[in-house]
Amino acid sequence: MIYELRVYHCLPGRLPALLKRFESTTLGIWERHGIRQAGFWTTLIGPSNQALTYLLAWESLAEREQKWNVFQADPEWVEKRAASEADGQIVAHIESSFLAPTAFSSVK
Repeated sequence: MIYELRVYHCLPGRLPALLKRFESTTLGIWERHGIRQAGFWTTLIGPSNQALTYLLAWESLAEREQKWNVFQADPEWVEKRAASEADGQIVAHIESSFLAPTAFSSVK
């Protein structure tokens, strides 16, 4: 199992719109495509409280590439993402890292 750590840095004041999009749209589409989330967090104390951090669980990089590409091209996702940004862009930039659990990690 590998984990993808993603951090979405929102434009000022746009974090609520991103949270709404995940809750009402993205998670349902992910479920349909077999994308597994391992947790979501907002920043309580840190450099910015306008960030959303989450983990995705993958069996392999090949699984990630296949499922992520299908998700990105999903017509419902394309339409609803555009609609969610009718009031303006939400995300300024995204960071993505791939993590492998250590032998002593409680998360395998």
